[in-house]
Amino acid sequence: MLPVLEKLRWLYQPYVLGVVSVGYVLGELGHYLIGVTSKEMAIDLHFGDITCQFNSSEFTVEELPVKCPEANNSDVCESLALNGTPYCEWNYNGLGLDYQVLAGPCFIAVFTVAGVIMGIVADRYNRVRCLAVCTLIFSIAIVLTGAVKEYWQLVLLRIIMAAGESGCNPLATGVLSDIFPEEKRGLVMSIFNWGIYGGYGIAFPVGRYIPRLNAWDLGWRVCYYGAGIIALIVAVITGLTLREPERQTIGEETANAAAAAPAGDGGENGAAQGAGAPKPLTGAAAWKVLLQPRLILLCLAASVRHTGGMCLAYNCDLYYEYYFPDYDLGWWLFAITIVVGSVGVVFGGVLSDKFVATMGIRSRVAVLVISQLIATPFAFGSVYFGPLGAMITLGISIFFAEMWFGIVFAILVEIVPLSVRSTTVGIFLFVMNNVGGNLPILVEPVSKAIGYREALYIFYAGAYLVSSGMFLITMFMMGPGAKDKEKDKPALDAGHDNVGFTLEQIANGNGVVNGISAMESSRL
Repeated sequence: MLPVLEKLRWLYQPYVLGVVSVGYVLGELGHYLIGVTSKEMAIDLHFGDITCQFNSSEFTVEELPVKCPEANNSDVCESLALNGTPYCEWNYNGLGLDYQVLAGPCFIAVFTVAGVIMGIVADRYNRVRCLAVCTLIFSIAIVLTGAVKEYWQLVLLRIIMAAGESGCNPLATGVLSDIFPEEKRGLVMSIFNWGIYGGYGIAFPVGRYIPRLNAWDLGWRVCYYGAGIIALIVAVITGLTLREPERQTIGEETANAAAAAPAGDGGENGAAQGAGAPKPLTGAAAWKVLLQPRLILLCLAASVRHTGGMCLAYNCDLYYEYYFPDYDLGWWLFAITIVVGSVGVVFGGVLSDKFVATMGIRSRVAVLVISQLIATPFAFGSVYFGPLGAMITLGISIFFAEMWFGIVFAILVEIVPLSVRSTTVGIFLFVMNNVGGNLPILVEPVSKAIGYREALYIFYAGAYLVSSGMFLITMFMMGPGAKDKEKDKPALDAGHDNVGFTLEQIANGNGVVNGISAMESSRL
């Protein structure tokens, strides 16, 4: 049996990627189902706005003499008819401040704080066990969401769900970065972080069509019961079949080790010495790493880009249902998000891996700039055109736009030391999700002032454009790649091991200038 197991050893890496990615997809499905099931939940639990809505299968919106949203009270709404047949209803629409609080702040507030805590935990304890516990927590919260009777119970379970899911990214990112080599890391991070869009995309058919079946007379509740039970199974698989990998130095940290190794050593000793448990950073040295200007700007750019993505996620289904109530676009949205988004994620990861092999980390940021810039005009089109044009431009926009997430985290884990890697991911997510997760709440007051479509121009498509400019500035703050450092290796000072070289200079205040070594910065 041993020779057979040895031959199958290569399957373990994709198996780990598959398990943690499926868990992330289910967590994000629980997260984003609220945006698709909110109308049914609002009618059942009585929260949010009540408006006049189109409710007829006999007519199209173009045939109506008076559009339903023009009625401002129930009497006028219910009196609207065509050929004696009413076509509007006065009911909860799933929107309003109550919904925006559920979708954003009550989830994000806990998600971000708990994410920082889980990042710190991941740098000190067994990440696989922690990931299994986190998956267990959010899966139980998803199941219980299907049993709520009051709005406050829904708020509480969204908070618990956020606490559990907060550990998925920093914990899984740390594990994956330790078991996959640099030449595959962009693709791996893209596949894993596609879980956000996978969960979001699956939410469309699950949230739209399963409630209509009214299985066991449970309506929308079946969606949460099903997703939660599957997530429970994944939590058990994670805890029983995955093992904690040895922590590895990667990216710039490994390049520094190779450069610091004695002449003729080929950098192997330095890299090997840094591959074990890292020497802990002092508080001051850790802050020097976290406050690198390029890291701060990368985080702010990602926060703006995340704002655009979250605006789309929280409003996409509701927007198209509001403006095109006689078109069923659920399967279109599913196909675009899952199929087109998947291709874009993989393409972006492969492209960044190809470039980074010859051009260094800076090339990953260049992919971000170009992809978001191309996506911007099509994002505008997806909320400007009619149903067909909107779906075409949305598909093109998503293809380019969704390249960003995995690449950002591939960059992040490559520019920070091993000893604070998961902590940095947690803090990065804290800032990014607080900005990107909470700014979409402004869509509600802005839409009431200038219109729903116009609010999405600003917070969805506009965020893409601004983020591309910020990524461009970040690109010029990145140092040369590992290939450049290899060429200059003989001229560099030698005799330090990987961790000692990096951390001594950080502690002395001489080693990090915009996140690169002092010798490299002087050469720039």
